[in-house]
Amino acid sequence: MKYEIVMGLEVHVELSTKTKIFCDCTTAFGGLPNSHTCPVCLGMPGSLPVFNKAVADKAIKAGIALHCEIDRNNRFDRKNYFYPDLPKDYQISQLYNPICRDGYLDVDLQGGSQKRITIREIHMEEDAGKLIHDNAGTLIDYNRCGVPLIEIVTNPDFSTPEEVGAFLERLQEMLVYLDVSDCKMQEGSMRADVNLSVRPAGQSEYGTRTEMKNLNSLKAIQRAILFEGERQIKVLEEGGIVKQETRRWNDDEGESYAMRSKENAQDYRYFPDPDLLPIKISDEWMTEIKNSMQELPETKRLRYQKEFGLTEKAAKTLTAAKEIAYLFEETAALSGLAKETANIIIGDVLRLMRETATLPECMDLDAKKLAQIIQMVSQGKINRNVGKTVIEELYKNKINPEQYVRDNGLLIIEDNSRIEPVVEQVLGSNPQSIEDYKNGKEKAFGFLVGQCMRLLKGSASPQAIHALLKEKMGESDPTLAFSTEEKNSIQETKDKQSGQVQTERVAEEQESTGKEQTEHEKQEQEQSALNSTFAGYGKLTGKKPHPGKWDGTDSCFPISGISHKELRRVDTGRCGAGSETGRLGSYDQKSWWCCLCRSARPLWHHSGGCHRTAA
Repeated sequence: MKYEIVMGLEVHVELSTKTKIFCDCTTAFGGLPNSHTCPVCLGMPGSLPVFNKAVADKAIKAGIALHCEIDRNNRFDRKNYFYPDLPKDYQISQLYNPICRDGYLDVDLQGGSQKRITIREIHMEEDAGKLIHDNAGTLIDYNRCGVPLIEIVTNPDFSTPEEVGAFLERLQEMLVYLDVSDCKMQEGSMRADVNLSVRPAGQSEYGTRTEMKNLNSLKAIQRAILFEGERQIKVLEEGGIVKQETRRWNDDEGESYAMRSKENAQDYRYFPDPDLLPIKISDEWMTEIKNSMQELPETKRLRYQKEFGLTEKAAKTLTAAKEIAYLFEETAALSGLAKETANIIIGDVLRLMRETATLPECMDLDAKKLAQIIQMVSQGKINRNVGKTVIEELYKNKINPEQYVRDNGLLIIEDNSRIEPVVEQVLGSNPQSIEDYKNGKEKAFGFLVGQCMRLLKGSASPQAIHALLKEKMGESDPTLAFSTEEKNSIQETKDKQSGQVQTERVAEEQESTGKEQTEHEKQEQEQSALNSTFAGYGKLTGKKPHPGKWDGTDSCFPISGISHKELRRVDTGRCGAGSETGRLGSYDQKSWWCCLCRSARPLWHHSGGCHRTAA
C-alpha cells in the first residue's frame, strides 16, 4: 500500500524586544544561568504581570505580512501544565482570542511551482525555561522564562520535507526584514514543532499524529520528518497502531524517542488570565504599525530588477540579508551607479565576508567610502584591480579611500609623456609580438598592452596605452594603426568600390557596342574585376601575391568571395600547389584566385597542377 505524509507546523518565534513580555528583565541571549530573572518571570507569589506593548506591535506586523485577519479584541489565557521549566505551573498564552487568524504564505518550490500554505492562527505567549541534561542530572536555566513569543500555527498543508524547508526559509527571511525577530535557530530564537501523520494515498481522513518538539535547524527538521514518516509507515505495515505522543529528536543518532503522551487542548484546562486586561487594537494603532513596516524582501527583489535593471539572481543575492540590501541601497544612492555597486558588493564585499566568516549583522562597512571607491573606478581615476585592493583595505582597516590612493601612488597616469617611454621600451623588447600582430593575431596586441600595464604597475589608463601603441606602431607601418576589424571594413569598402567600377565599365562597353556578350567574354570581365580587387587588397596590406610556388608563409592572401556586385569573406581552400586560395561565395563559384598565376581563373584552370578544388 502506498502512503502519504500530512504535516502541520507550530513555529515558535522569539520576538526582538529589549525586555520580556510581562516584566522588565532583559531578553539578551546568554548571561549567567538564572541571572535574567525577577519575581514576575519566576512566578513568585504576589507578583503581577504587566503587558509589553512592543510584543503586540511585532505580532501585528507578522500578521499583516502573512495576510492574516487581526483580532481587534484579544486576550490572554492560562495554559495549565506542570513541568520543571515552568516555575508558575502555567503558561500565559492565547487560545480563545488569538491576535491573528486565517492567513497564508506562498512558497516557491523546485521546478518553478508555487504552493500556498495557510495559517490557522498566530498567538502571543511567554517562553519557558531551558532544561540542560548531562550525566550528573538535569539542570534548569530560567533566563528564557518570560521571553516573548509568537506561535505561528499552520494548517496540515505540507506533504514533503522540501515544502517545510521552503516555508521556514521564506518565513525566517520575512520576519528578519520586519525586525520581528532575529530568527537565529542556533540560539533558539526560532524553533519548529512538526505534527506529522501518515495515511493511505487518496484517503481524506487524517491518521494519528505525533509531535516532534523544538527542532532548531532546517536540516534537523527535514531529517526528522523523513525518519518519523518512515517509522509510522513501518508501524502500520506491521499491523501496529501509531500512538499520539510527543517525541524528542536526537540529531546525532538520527532517531526520535517518545517523551510523553500527547495532550489535547482540554487537558491544559485553559481559562482567561485574571491578572491581564483584554487588548483592544484601534484603527490608529493599526495605521501606525502599517506605516512603520519595512519593505518585504520579495517586493524589494522585484523593485531592484525594475528600478536598477538587475538580474533576478543578483536581486536575490543582494536581498538574502537585510544588512546587505541596506548597504546596497545606501551606496547606490551615494554613488549614482546601481549596477556597479551591485557588482562590487556581490563580487568583493561578499567574498571578504566569506573569507573572514563575518555574519551580515556583524558587517561594518562605510557606505559613503564604498561609494567613493566605486566613483573613482567609474571615472577612470583608478583601475578595477586597484579598486579591489582599496575595497579590501576599507573592509579590513577602515581607511580613507582617496587618501590611501594618493599616498600609495595608485591614481591612473594621464600624462602621455610618462607613458610614452614605457610603450617604446615594450615595443623594442617584443619584436615578435609586433610581427604576430602584423600577421593578424589580435592577442599579440593585448600582450603588449599587458606588458605596459605591468611596467606601469597598473597606474596608467589602458585607453591611453592602447592609443600610444597604435600610434608608435603606425609610424613604422601605417597598416598597424588599424585593428583587424578596421582593416576588414576598409577592405570591404575598397572591394565594393572596385567591383562597382568594373560593373559600370562593362555596362558602358555593352551599351557602346550594342552586342550581347558571350559566356567567354563575361568570364574575362569577371577575371579583370577580380584581378583589380586583389591588387587593391595587396596594396592595403602592404603585401603582394607570391609570384612563384608557395613558400610556407602568409604572403599569398586568400581573397574573399566575390559576386558581380559585392565582396564577401569566406573560408579558404588550398590549391594543389600548396598556395592558399580564396573560394568564391555561393552566388558565383566559377572563379578562384590563383596565387601562382596571380590572376582570377576558372575553376578548372590548371586542373592537373595548380587548382584542385579543396571544398
